[in-house]
Amino acid sequence: MNIHLTKPIIFLDIEATGLTIGLDRIVEICLLKVNVDNSTEIITKRVNPEMPIPDKVSKIHGIYDKDIKDAPTFKQIAPELLKFIANCDFAGYNSNKYDMPLLAEEFLRVEAEFDLKGRRLIDVQNIFHFMEPRTLSAAYKFYCNKPIENAHSAEADVMATYHIFKAQLERYKDTELEDEKGNKFKPVQNDISKICELTTKTKNADLAGRIIFNENNIEVFSFGKHKDKPVEDVFTKEPSYYNWMMQGDFPLYTKRIITQIRLRMKNK
Repeated sequence: MNIHLTKPIIFLDIEATGLTIGLDRIVEICLLKVNVDNSTEIITKRVNPEMPIPDKVSKIHGIYDKDIKDAPTFKQIAPELLKFIANCDFAGYNSNKYDMPLLAEEFLRVEAEFDLKGRRLIDVQNIFHFMEPRTLSAAYKFYCNKPIENAHSAEADVMATYHIFKAQLERYKDTELEDEKGNKFKPVQNDISKICELTTKTKNADLAGRIIFNENNIEVFSFGKHKDKPVEDVFTKEPSYYNWMMQGDFPLYTKRIITQIRLRMKNK
């Protein structure tokens, strides 16, 4: 089944030095671009993270310090990546929580202009959990009826994610569910906007989900002592909270968002 697209979509997978968005670095990235006519282009890059890879992490994805010591840094490949992903939506497996925040962090770290405005984000894992609550390997076996070869390499994982997504569109194209009011609906449709709504569990203002929009479309905190409180109210009553976040171990994209909110408040 072809994916109905109005603009290209990038399927991505990232292997990194760890799972902490604000601290860890990319060691391998694979970007599979699916064009509007469903033709594909793929880029796979090893990256020198300029920091050691913990041995326990290397044992998972199979990439060791010696494998990337001569690889380019992210700063060196950033212009090529930005050109490749221009005007594209994004999709991945657990990408809304991990791959996309980490990618944005890397771009911001090297002062490369990267913005999500106008881009739709598809998390294939959320479709899987919504329709058949289970890992990427299990999903691939379930939907594609075969095991992943070279699992945990970026290219194998991104290709598996792409094939799972297409299989999901085919499998669930006529599947109807019933909501709490008894209304029937088809949750999985060959429409990127509708799939984006299905796979986005919260409406994030930042990629890490530290700042989210509430039901009134107001930015609120999703963590800590000010959870569910409007960001503007907190910054008004406790200005030091902004400084605490800016000095803390928060992702650069989160700091960018709260700075935009603070500037907006000053301009009112």
